[in-house]
Amino acid sequence: MFDDVRQAFRDLLRGTPPSGDARRSIVAQMRETLVQARMGLDDLRKGLEETRARLARERSELETVRRRKQLAEGINDAETVAIAERYEKQHAERAALLERKLATQEAELAMVEREVGEMKAEFKLAAAGANPGVSAGAGTGGPAVGESADDVTADNAGLRDEIDGLARARRRSEAESTADEKLAALKRRMGK
Repeated sequence: MFDDVRQAFRDLLRGTPPSGDARRSIVAQMRETLVQARMGLDDLRKGLEETRARLARERSELETVRRRKQLAEGINDAETVAIAERYEKQHAERAALLERKLATQEAELAMVEREVGEMKAEFKLAAAGANPGVSAGAGTGGPAVGESADDVTADNAGLRDEIDGLARARRRSEAESTADEKLAALKRRMGK
């Protein structure tokens, strides 16, 4: 998903006309693309937190199995020790897998955060009237004639508010959808 957003943003950058209504339209599209990218970042962060929680649970289970194995060894219960060793191996493998997954997700998040930062810098340049390149360092120029750096900063605050508003709306919509699903399931169970 994020690759599509990034490619759309780059396509918009290549097609940015030098001035006029068309430029404002492109900048608005860039803003929307940036909003989608930020929402994608939120999804990546959510997935990362879920993996961390799963890893913590798996480590806890592993410690519990090891403790039970040690107790069983203390009373010479060979059958319980054998079972505990089997579960210890399973939990250790799952924990190792989740650790690798977590490392991969953290690396992906860092990469995407950098890319969104570059997109944000490109958007700022485009909004300021400069002709941005494909990377943040490629564009030259500052605010457009008659536009101060404060105007650009104020516009970015608006973008930040818009992104936050869209994220809140998405979370609210997801919560309402979940509530509707639970209500429908409850009605089915009650026979209505």
